[in-house]
Order: sequence, then C-alpha cells, then structure tokens
Amino acid sequence: MTDRPGNLLEVRDLHVRFGAKEVVCGVSFDIAAGEKLALVGESGSGKTITALSLLRLAGDAGVQGNAVFEGRDLLALSEREMRGLRGGDIAMIFQEPMTALNPLMTVGRQISEVLELKQALTQAQSWLAAIELIASTGIPEPARRAAAFPHQLSGGQRQRAMIAMALASRPKLLLADEPTTALDVTLRGQILELLADLQRQTGMAVLLITHDLNLVRRFADRVAVMEQGVLVEQGPVANIFQAPQHPYTRRLIASQPKRDVVEGAPEANARPLLRAHKLRVSYPTPLPGVRGWFKKGEFIAVHGAELCLVPGRTLGVVGESGSGKSTLAQALLGLLPYQGSVEVVGRAWQAPSARNTPANQRLRQQIQVVFQDPFSSLSPRLTVEEIAGEGLHVHEPALPLPERRRRVAAALAEVGLTEAQFPGLLARYPHEFSGGQRQRLAIARALIVQPRVLVLDEPTSALDVTIQQQVLALLQRLQREHGLAYVLITHDVDVVRAMAHDVLVMKDGVVVEAGSVTAVLDAPREAYTQALVAAAH
Repeated sequence: MTDRPGNLLEVRDLHVRFGAKEVVCGVSFDIAAGEKLALVGESGSGKTITALSLLRLAGDAGVQGNAVFEGRDLLALSEREMRGLRGGDIAMIFQEPMTALNPLMTVGRQISEVLELKQALTQAQSWLAAIELIASTGIPEPARRAAAFPHQLSGGQRQRAMIAMALASRPKLLLADEPTTALDVTLRGQILELLADLQRQTGMAVLLITHDLNLVRRFADRVAVMEQGVLVEQGPVANIFQAPQHPYTRRLIASQPKRDVVEGAPEANARPLLRAHKLRVSYPTPLPGVRGWFKKGEFIAVHGAELCLVPGRTLGVVGESGSGKSTLAQALLGLLPYQGSVEVVGRAWQAPSARNTPANQRLRQQIQVVFQDPFSSLSPRLTVEEIAGEGLHVHEPALPLPERRRRVAAALAEVGLTEAQFPGLLARYPHEFSGGQRQRLAIARALIVQPRVLVLDEPTSALDVTIQQQVLALLQRLQREHGLAYVLITHDVDVVRAMAHDVLVMKDGVVVEAGSVTAVLDAPREAYTQALVAAAH
C-alpha cells in the first residue's frame, strides 16, 4: 500500500491476538484528514476489535504493528499519552448508548465533564457548552434534555447525546461503531445526515464500523471489507459496489432480502386464521395536580386496528419505535387486555383475567411467536432439547419420551440444525451457537406445536446481512410447505418487500395506511409512509 499525502492515520500490519487466537491478521489502511472510511464485515470479522485496538481499549489482547496518528505511533505511546488522545483528538461513538452512558448522571453532566477535562472550562461554562452541543445534534428542548437521565431519552436521542459527547473535544478522528444499528430506519437516516453535516462543519475524519451496506453507500468515501480478521478488499465506494473483486465482498453485496413467496390473491373462500376488528389498547396514566387523586388519564397505544390474515399469507406491520407495532402483536397473542375483538382460527381470547384457561391454552397452540433477540429469549440454563421441546410439555404432556425426542429432532432438522452438523446437538446450550443458529432454534421451538400463525417480532434485525437472508429464506420455505400465516413486525422496509403480501403502516398507535405490499410501498399515499420508504433507500 502506498502512503497518500495528507493521511491523518496510517495503520500498518496490525495484528491482534487473544491468547493463541489471532482475531486481526495483518490489517493495513489509511484515513486522510476529512475522509470518511467505512470498515464493513459480518459479526466476528474483527471490525470493532480493530478500532478498539487503535485506542488501546482491547483489554488483555496482544497488539502488534503500527498505527501512526499525526506522526505518533498509537501502539507505542505510554498510557498517560493515550489518555490525552482518547476523547480528545480521537473520539469514539459506541454501538449501544444505553450501556455506554452512565445511568446515574444526567446527559448534560456527562458531556460537560468531557468539556471540563479536555477544554479546561469552568463548570458553568461547560454546562452552557453542553447544551449548545446537544442543540447542534438536533435534540429538541436541549436545556431540558441536558437535565435528563439516559433512560428518559428515546433511542435516537441517546445516540445523538453520544455524538454530542464525542464531539465535545472537537476530535480530528471519530470512530463510529455501528452508530445506527439499534435505530429505526428514519432515525438511521437522520443520524447519518447529522454525522455527515458535522463532519463537513468540523473537517474531522470518520471511521464508520458497520455491516449496513445502505449506510456505506450513502455516507462513506472509501470502504474496507474485513472477513475473519483479514482485510480482503478496499477502495472507493463506487468501485467496490459496482465491481467487487473478492468473493466475500460480492456475497455481502448480493445478500439483500430476496422475495420467494407464493404470489397472487388468496383463495376467495379461505378461512381467516387471524382477525382483529376495532382493536384498541390503552394504558392508564397519572394526571397532574389534584385531578390525579380521583381519576387516571389514558394513553392509547393502538387505536381501531383492523386486520384479516389467511393461510399462506404474510402481513407486514411497519412503523417506528413507539408506533404501536409491538403492542398490537401482544394483543393479537392474547397477552394484553384490549377492546374490540381478536379471533384466532375463529375463536376469541377469553378475558385477560382468565388468560390461562384451557380454552386460551388451546388457542396458544395455534399462534406462536419468534422474538427479536434469540440470545435473550432462549434460557441459557436449558439445553437445546429442553428449549425445543418446551411447547410439547405444555400442550402435549402425555406424549411418550421417545416420540417427544423424535418430534424435537424433526423440528430442529426442519430449520437446518442436525446431529450430523452439530454432534451432541440436543445436549448443547444456546451460547454454543451463532446468532443465526439461535434464531433457527427459536423458530423450531415455535413450530414444534404445529401452529397455524407465527408472530415474527423483528426476526432478523439483530443479524448480519448474509444470516438475515438465510433466515428469511427459511421462513419463506416453511410458509410454502406448511401454509403458515405470518404477522411480521419490523421497521425494515426491505424485509417487508421480501416477505409480505399485505402491509399495515402504523404511526402513534393508528394504522395510517394499509393494502397490498406493492400498492403501499411502490405508491404510498401518506406522507409518513413516503418518508419510511425514502429513508430505506
């Protein structure tokens, strides 16, 4: 690699090792002053550990090579010198702001602390400067938000606060580790535009770590692709996307959700498996002042939703966080009190106070759920056999053990988990599998009781693009083979295009637009739907 004039950072032959395991293998790249470089790859490719090693934050890792920043090798500096650079000339935005921000300090105080330390401002000066920084990131009512704790802000506001904190020291290089992964599609676009605008204003260089290729197309000047610790390809964004040279890069770019569902209108006499009419969900809220002593207010989470789902069809429910998608799903699953009606295979849920009646339990066998994050939804203390067979214990307790084991093995094989591939499969625990494999296990757990309807709550949002494609292909195959009906809860418009036949668009608890997926997404009538579709591209 030849050095380019004006390089701010030059990384050469970087190796990172944990014990005998080398996780970064001879990585070399440059970042010019004011340049935006995207480091892309799947989970485990070494992206984040590369960035952390530059700041010497990789724990007990053994790091070798050179990382020259403005003439000084970061890997050879003393810890005292590095403390001067961290949060100063080099700042970092971490992936999950809820864990990166201190929950016991207000957001403004956390930002002002950086200003006091790095810019030697007084407490009063740093507080005013913190409010200005918060305002510069587009958070409304910056003075009030500065006095808020992290849990009192939305996900997008917390991420903006993290950006404000990173920019407090006016860094020359910003390391942004998956800064939009946990955000809705419209918020992703807003954060991306904010970073690009701030980068133009300050002239800082940005190293963006991500697996979101749409982000890379919109944001970066150059891209570097990592696979299993090796930098396999790098170059200008246009060149890499138009003519990728490495097979891994080509596979990443090709890993967009693909549509493979049974098309056409449903049968005219098809019996609905799931129906909701004038569905309304509300929560009591306290009223201010004396009125709150005698009366409660009301927050309407879902207002007047209508839907009808027949075998072999997928209904996509899209909207931002807080739109009411998950509340709608819980009501359909009979887990929340509601007004209106919900029918599963022609039968209504009994009153919420009688949720565990035999009648409701029989309905639960017909409608199952697959959650967003399989790592948190699967018990770490149960084996694969116990997790997959859990539904049989509840719904078919008299089933003999040999038959139960046969059903468990069949369900696992159907989702691509076999004893031949994973020796000792039934005795393994969830932590022994990758994210995509855990999601397959979650799908097997739902399918083993032979439901007619699956509620899929963001089933691929926590997965890399290639794994996402595999899980979507699996769900599409299962639907074709078994005539399953899906309720797909998501904020990813590309996933809806690939999976859904019909779509509901929700905003503030109200269905603002509904219809076939082509009618709604290709020619949206409502401004909110138009904004969602535009943000996806």
